Amino acid sequence: MMKKPTVDEILEKKKQGEPILILTAYDALWASLLTESGVDIILVGDSVGMVLLGYETTTSVTMEEMIHHAKAARRGAPGALLIGDMPFGSYHQSPQESVANAFRFIREAGCDAVKIEWHSRVVEMVQAMIAAGISVMGHVGLTPQTASQLGGYKVQGKDPQRAKEILEGAVALEKAGCFSVVLECIPDSLASEITKKLNIPTVGIGAGVHCDGQVLVTQDLLGLFNRFTPKFVKRYADLREEAVKAIRQFTQEVKEKKFPSMEQTFQ
Repeated sequence: MMKKPTVDEILEKKKQGEPILILTAYDALWASLLTESGVDIILVGDSVGMVLLGYETTTSVTMEEMIHHAKAARRGAPGALLIGDMPFGSYHQSPQESVANAFRFIREAGCDAVKIEWHSRVVEMVQAMIAAGISVMGHVGLTPQTASQLGGYKVQGKDPQRAKEILEGAVALEKAGCFSVVLECIPDSLASEITKKLNIPTVGIGAGVHCDGQVLVTQDLLGLFNRFTPKFVKRYADLREEAVKAIRQFTQEVKEKKFPSMEQTFQ
């Protein structure tokens, strides 16, 4: 088993200019595959709501669902640096509630850190989590949990005022104690500016090549999720097509009584 990366080692990667690799997993199978593939961090994202649970948005995902999937991912990748994505409503009401929910990811699911999206009181929540000894990854730019307030799923920071807000938000999260910040759907020039400004790593998703690392939803890059494909996604395979092809071949062989053959039959 490979040695589990630490938060300090992730911070060191920025200093060394070594790209940080992050992908999502929601169960033991995919978590184990990501570990074998050499990613640095596995994110149990609230994207599970759209990818696996059939929700229209990520805001429907509950704490119980996130803990369930985080537990499964940990079982599949005991040696991975695992981050649990805190769902909408779990870190908004009070610092006490935010810390309690974050502790569930650590204690019950075995996560090493949690991820939170920017909102008006998020700095207060992060400070409380850090004080409680919980490692936190921040998230600015397009924040899917509050996308409706940002005009929908579109690029953020194209005008000077919004760009200034995103930069200031990233700086505030670093000062609050976050060990890294996700930059989603912002111009590459803004992502480059933020990356140079911060001492902690930036992780891009639709933010260009100048970030310290990159994250994608695994099912997007493998072509398994087809409800929509964001501009920032590159499909490295089309496993959905291959899966449908294989299943159709199975159904045809069953209908024609070609499966099971003698090779799959006990005598």
